[in-house]
Amino acid sequence: MKRTQRDTEDSVRGVRRRAFLMGGAMTAFVAVLGARMRYLQVDQAEEFRLLAEENRVNIRLIPPARGQIFDRNGRLIAGNEQNYRVVITREDAGDVEMVLKRLASIVALPPADIEKTLKEVERRSPFVPIIVADRLSWEDFSKIAINSPSLPGVTPEVGLSRVYPLDQDFAHVVGYVGPVSERDLERIENPDPVLQLPKFQIGKVGVERWTEAELRGRAGQKRIEVNSVGRVMRELERLEGDPGDDLRLTIDAEAQNFAQARLGDESAAMVAIDVQTGDLLACVSAPSFDPNLFVRGISQKDYSVLLENDHRPLADKTVQGAYPPGSTFKMVTALAALEAGVITPQTGVYCPGHYEVGSRRFHCWKRSGHGTVSLHSALAESCDVYFYDIAQKVGIDKIAEMGRKLGLGIRHDLPMSAITEGVMPDKAWKQERYKQDWRIGDTINASIGQGYVLTSPLQLAVMTARIASGRAIQPRLVRMIGTQEVPLPEAPPLDLSSQHLASVRRGMYEVMNGAHGTAKGSRIADETLLMAGKTGTAQVRNISTQERASGVVRNDQLPWNRRDHALFVCYAPFENPRVAVSVVVEHGGGGSAVAAPIARDLLLFCLTGGIPPLSAYPASQRGTIESRFNDLKLRDFGADSTTRSRA
Repeated sequence: MKRTQRDTEDSVRGVRRRAFLMGGAMTAFVAVLGARMRYLQVDQAEEFRLLAEENRVNIRLIPPARGQIFDRNGRLIAGNEQNYRVVITREDAGDVEMVLKRLASIVALPPADIEKTLKEVERRSPFVPIIVADRLSWEDFSKIAINSPSLPGVTPEVGLSRVYPLDQDFAHVVGYVGPVSERDLERIENPDPVLQLPKFQIGKVGVERWTEAELRGRAGQKRIEVNSVGRVMRELERLEGDPGDDLRLTIDAEAQNFAQARLGDESAAMVAIDVQTGDLLACVSAPSFDPNLFVRGISQKDYSVLLENDHRPLADKTVQGAYPPGSTFKMVTALAALEAGVITPQTGVYCPGHYEVGSRRFHCWKRSGHGTVSLHSALAESCDVYFYDIAQKVGIDKIAEMGRKLGLGIRHDLPMSAITEGVMPDKAWKQERYKQDWRIGDTINASIGQGYVLTSPLQLAVMTARIASGRAIQPRLVRMIGTQEVPLPEAPPLDLSSQHLASVRRGMYEVMNGAHGTAKGSRIADETLLMAGKTGTAQVRNISTQERASGVVRNDQLPWNRRDHALFVCYAPFENPRVAVSVVVEHGGGGSAVAAPIARDLLLFCLTGGIPPLSAYPASQRGTIESRFNDLKLRDFGADSTTRSRA
């Protein structure tokens, strides 16, 4: 009995022990489970919420609206237009090729475009949207939107695309935009993430490129909810970015259009500059091109036409072109000689039609010679021998120094592409460039703007403005960025004798208004707008002794590309200069016959605020001038146009 009772007690104690152990184990398990649940649901809740959310929420960049560009009077030059497009995201689409084929059954999608998209998809990250087609019609855009449930990863979007409403007028100045290329990305040290977006457009040339940072703006972002196959269900949040700054240029759109039309089919360049401020009022290179073609994707055929044109429409001749300035350079030689004290305005030089140095003869353009000439008559009649003679007295180094002081041989800082600094040669330059000593003949050639001297139309306009004002005028192209005025560049006095400047200006006045002036046929009749100027004819070929003896072949009898360049510089009004103009017509022939009439028309347009009144022209020319203006194909700027009717 006692044994049975003892066994029972032992059994109960064993059960209790096992129960205690099991209960402890279960308690420990529950405690560990609770701790783990707390760790997952409380301590790591935010991390796992984000991981889960990433499966259903995407964050995408919103391209900023590009800043617009306006002329000095607020006319739109470069704007943005609505663009319907469709994009595909590989991460959401799955079988991209199948989706694209399905898309092609809904809207016209050429096989070449499909192939191009597939290659782009492979190149880009899976989450980056790729533009399949843009500039869609509203009808096609609607079809895609309606069929979106059967097009995983495909999203119809409404974006902005660049448009140039004045097309050819500002092609060289403003430039154009295009999709970001690998080369663009390599050039940028820390590229903005928005540049990774497919076909995101940035400036390629001109103002569009050199003010890219101001025009681009800052991207925004949006959070969108997607389903299990990546289809967008709804937009959860949108943070708008900052649009780019608008720009206002110094150029007048009407003057620009007039200059473009006035140059017509010539291969030429023309610049008009405000003498007091340095503001560029017109900056035209002809022929031009339509920048909208590049934005939309220019065809190989259209591009070949531009490349093969011998008048080089893609080149901006105003800043990229480097030309011998010809006789427009004679003011530089004259000022250098005056400042060096080797001549006075009254110093006479006899011109028999040639100038001899050793056994070599340098000819004046007038075969019979000009007789004895002084500074004013030498400028008015453009006597070469006079400048040959005084150049030998002053030397090339002082001539080059004066040229640089007047803005030649210097790269002017403007937001334009491939600006040339030209060539303002001196002894050191030739030694460094050619490892040769400077020769007397080099000085003679340079004295009349030939030989090694090269200048751009912009530099010639700056030179003329500096002579007219007596100050170191700097050209300005951008007037405002956003709401901030761009400060006018400093224009200190040139540190030249006012009497010497006055003498050169008087010689330029005689060019237009003197009895023997080379450009008197292009004078202005309005006494309040009298102009001063200088013609130039730059040779592009050598004239042999045999040809000179038998008679120099006329320009119109030569192939176009062997004819002389025609140049002209001017400013007005003479007593109170406001505007300076330079014109270069490639292979145009004589500066007085070809370039001067063009420059006069633009000068008067800028001074009078529109089509020049016929009263500004000599009475004998008014019929011809009126017919010329009637034939010009000018743009209609609407009711707010500042163009005045002809008097």
